[in-house]
Amino acid sequence: MFKHAQLESVKAWLTDPAHGALARHVRIQRAIRQLILEGALAVGKPLPASRSLAISLGVSRDTVESAYSQLHAEGFIERRVGSGSFVSQRARCLPLRKRQRPSHSEAPVQLSRRGEALLHSGGVHNFQSPRPFAPGVAETRRFPLAVWEKLERQVYKQYGTRALEHSEPQGMLALRSAIADYLNLERGAQASADRILILTSSQQALGLCAQVLMDAGDRVLVEDPLYQGTRKAISAAGLQGVPVPVDAHGLQVEGMAQLAPDARALFLTPSHQYPTGATLSLDRRLLAIEWARQQRAWIIEDDYDSEFHYAGRPTACVQGLDSHSRTLYIGTFTKSLGAGLRIGYLLLPPQLVAPMTAARTLQDGHNASIAQLTLARFMEDGHFNAHVRAMRSLYAERRDVLADLVQRHLGAFLRPQVPVGGLQMPCHFVQDLAEDAVVRAARGAGIDLLGLGSLYAVPRNDAGLLMGFAALTPTEMRDAMVKLGKVLAGLAR
Repeated sequence: MFKHAQLESVKAWLTDPAHGALARHVRIQRAIRQLILEGALAVGKPLPASRSLAISLGVSRDTVESAYSQLHAEGFIERRVGSGSFVSQRARCLPLRKRQRPSHSEAPVQLSRRGEALLHSGGVHNFQSPRPFAPGVAETRRFPLAVWEKLERQVYKQYGTRALEHSEPQGMLALRSAIADYLNLERGAQASADRILILTSSQQALGLCAQVLMDAGDRVLVEDPLYQGTRKAISAAGLQGVPVPVDAHGLQVEGMAQLAPDARALFLTPSHQYPTGATLSLDRRLLAIEWARQQRAWIIEDDYDSEFHYAGRPTACVQGLDSHSRTLYIGTFTKSLGAGLRIGYLLLPPQLVAPMTAARTLQDGHNASIAQLTLARFMEDGHFNAHVRAMRSLYAERRDVLADLVQRHLGAFLRPQVPVGGLQMPCHFVQDLAEDAVVRAARGAGIDLLGLGSLYAVPRNDAGLLMGFAALTPTEMRDAMVKLGKVLAGLAR
C-alpha cells in the first residue's frame, strides 16, 4: 500500500484545479508516474490494489484500472496475475527527478558567445500594458472591432480552410498591394507589391537588416539618442554602432563621414526622431542619400509612427527621395492599430527582396494568413485611413492635456517638450533628480516611464522622462499625475 504522504500526493494531483482539463484516470496515472520518477516509489514496490485505491480516492475502480493500464503500457509498472502491480525493474534506468531546485553549486549553462551577449543585453523591454504613462502604447479601446470581425468573416467565407494554410514567404499579395498603395499616397514612397516583405514587427525588420546586410565587426552609424531596440539589434548582430549627435533638425549628417569613413549603414528615424521628436531637415536627407551612394552603404529608415503628425502633413519619407535604391524602409501597424496584430513590413530595394525573404523564412517563416487578408480588406475599404484620422485627432487632444497637466502639477520638477507627432512626450528635469530613481519609484506606484538619459550612448546633461499619452483618457492622466507628483516630491526632499 501507499504511505500516507504518497496517497496525499495522488489526491493532490486529482483535486488540483490546474489539472482540471485532464481526465481523472490521466491525473492518477501522472501522479503515480511522478512518484516513481522522484524515487518515492522504489523499484519492485507494490502498488495498492485497484479496488482499495479507488475507495481511498473516491473514484471508480475502472478509473484506477485505466491509470494502471497506461502506466503498464509506458513501462513504469509490471502487472502480475494473482500478485498485483509493482514498480517496473526498468525504472532502475530512469534519472530521478528532484523536488528541490537545483543547487547554486551546479555548473552554469554554457552558451555561445552570441548567446551570452544576448542574455547580457536583457532583450528588448516593451511596455506590455497601457499603464500610465507607458511610452509608445496605442489606444486600443477605440479600435473598430466590429468592422474587423465582419471583414474576418468575409475572409473565411471567400477562402475557407485555405486561410489556414501557409502564407507566401514574402506575405499575402493583397496586403502587400494595399501597403504599397498606402505608402505611395501617404508617405511619398517608391513602392510596389513585389518589393514589400511582410514581417511581425519593426524589431524583426531591424534584426534582419543588421544580420543580412553587414558582417560581425562592421561599423554602422546610429542616432544619439537612440531607440534601445535598434541598439540591441545592432549589438546582437555583432556590429559596432557609432553614435551621431541629434539636434533640433535631426541627425547631424554633415559630420558622419569623419566619424566612421568605413560605415556600412545608417540607422535613421527621420520623420520623428526617437526620442527627441526632431524631424530630419530636407537638406540633411539629401546629404544622407548622397553619403549612402558614395559609400555604397545602406540607409535603414524606421518610420515607426509617422501616421501621427499633428501639425500639417508629415515630411515625405527618405526612401521616396532616394533614386539610388540604397534605402530600406521599415513600417509597422503596432502604433496605428495595436501591438497584438503583430504585422510590420519592409519596403526593399529590388536587389534585396530575394535575400531578405530567404533570411526571413529561417526565422518564423511567415505571418498568419487570416490576419494579413483581414488587414488588406481593412485598408482597401478605407477603414485604416479613417481609424488613423480619428486617432490622430484623439492623440493630439491627449498630447495637449498631458502638456497642460505637467505644467500645472509637475512644473517644479519637469518641463514638457510638446512634440509635433508620435505617442510620447519628452519632459526634462528642472531639478537635480536621479533619473533611475524616479523611474523605479514611479514603477512602484503603478506608473511606467522611460528615462531620456538612458537612451544616449554618449552621456549628456539631458536627463528627464519620456511620457506616453496615447492610451490614456484625460481622467486617467489626471489621476496618475497626482501619484507621480507624490513620487517626485518624495525624491526631491
